[in-house]
Amino acid sequence: MTEHDRRPPDQDDPGLLRAGAAPVLRTGADQPWDPEDLAVAEGRDPTPENIERARRILERDGPAAIERTVP
Repeated sequence: MTEHDRRPPDQDDPGLLRAGAAPVLRTGADQPWDPEDLAVAEGRDPTPENIERARRILERDGPAAIERTVP
């Protein structure tokens, strides 16, 4: 038996939910994102220019910028 098998059911880990329990669904925008994260998620190198571009996009669009990139 692994450590994973011994853990109690957890609402954040659908693999460990009790039968019939609904999972807590999240999207990529439910967590904080740094401009570097967005740049890399878009497939760009985290250069100063790409990080600045991502910062402007996050500032302008907020969570919608993340949802477009990481649904």
